Amino acid sequence: MALTEPAPAAPTVAHAGLLRRQTPRETSARTYARSLPVVPVRARGLTIEGADGRRYLDCLSGAGTLALGHNHPVVLEAIRKVLDSGAPLHVPDLATPVKDAFTAELLATLPAGFAAGARVRFCGPTAADAVGSALALARAATGRDGALTFTGTDHDAWTAELFDARGGPAAPAAMLLEPVQDEGGVIPAPDAWLRGMRRITADRSIPLIVDETRTGVGRTGAFWAVEHSGITPDAMVMSQAIGGSLPLAVIVHHADLDAPLPDGRTDAFRGNQLAMAAGAATLAYVRQHRLAERAAHLGAHLRGQLAELTAHHPRVGAVRGRGLMIGVELVAPAAGDPAPSAPALAATVQQECLRRGLIVGLGGREASVVRLLPPLTLTDEQADAVLDRFADALDAALATAELPAPREEAAARRGATAGPRRKETGPPR
Repeated sequence: MALTEPAPAAPTVAHAGLLRRQTPRETSARTYARSLPVVPVRARGLTIEGADGRRYLDCLSGAGTLALGHNHPVVLEAIRKVLDSGAPLHVPDLATPVKDAFTAELLATLPAGFAAGARVRFCGPTAADAVGSALALARAATGRDGALTFTGTDHDAWTAELFDARGGPAAPAAMLLEPVQDEGGVIPAPDAWLRGMRRITADRSIPLIVDETRTGVGRTGAFWAVEHSGITPDAMVMSQAIGGSLPLAVIVHHADLDAPLPDGRTDAFRGNQLAMAAGAATLAYVRQHRLAERAAHLGAHLRGQLAELTAHHPRVGAVRGRGLMIGVELVAPAAGDPAPSAPALAATVQQECLRRGLIVGLGGREASVVRLLPPLTLTDEQADAVLDRFADALDAALATAELPAPREEAAARRGATAGPRRKETGPPR
């Protein structure tokens, strides 16, 4: 399915009919389906073939789940091997050859200082399951309650003062942070800031939990995003790409936190053998083919090319990210620091991208950041195609964008200069 391959003569499925039936049947909480009216019927690597006969370059990658893109041969082979073996597909907590291979490969990818003596805890298959289990684990180990987390604030916290021995709230059970806020607007935490958070938590015996559900498996240009700063957390939460496109989530934590939960709670779906096989194959492929380094190199190229847009388009407020996790923030034509976000323009850019066969996501303040999460197998040719289509879509969106009325523009200026920075938000995970 090369970029230049012609589309089939006729759709294989009734595209319009599927979309029409989906709308009244599904909840309004759907996010991607509302903004991306695509009916995928086949996919390989970066490319999706829709029921309408069109081909799309998928820079959403299942919200970052598809580290190797769609239907990578090593993933399909690993899944078929389990299916053909007659092995059970679900056996929670029991030792299996598939689980052993996945655990060994996972530990082999971790920083040496963290992997030594680490424990792997399987949980429910979603990122939310893993975060909830990690926090419950920290509460059980410390005997404390509460957790310190971060919304979308600038990474120049005030954090040490919260635990001043002369007053302030009691130390929490854990601190939870993302090395890069993905749906929060693709905001990387500075390495020095992360090292500061590690010192603060270590000095106060507060377990530091790093959420690597979006940033892991080479996405940011290192196998795990914590490697950029060199910190060693007490626990890492992993999901998304570690299942090789299938649902899987685990917590890797320091042995000191190893304890049963007080309520005896377990998650039923924590033994997905197909996901473990696909995940082990993905982890091994990324490691053996040095795809993290490839993501660092190609991501820097993409961000550099996209950053040039800021010189020509004042409504491109920032281009940021790490590796192949890239965000392009769009702003309104009004004064202020930060400039008011432009969610309508971002939505228009997304639709113009779709018209040109490019699938992108949205996130950040009021969904004003266009997110690019291409697979780590992205080629130079594909990267150039993505850049060309995005730049063309941005030009088209800006050409049709309407400037706000004077009264609205004045209100936008007032909103931008008054009060603290607004919370970063994005669609639910």
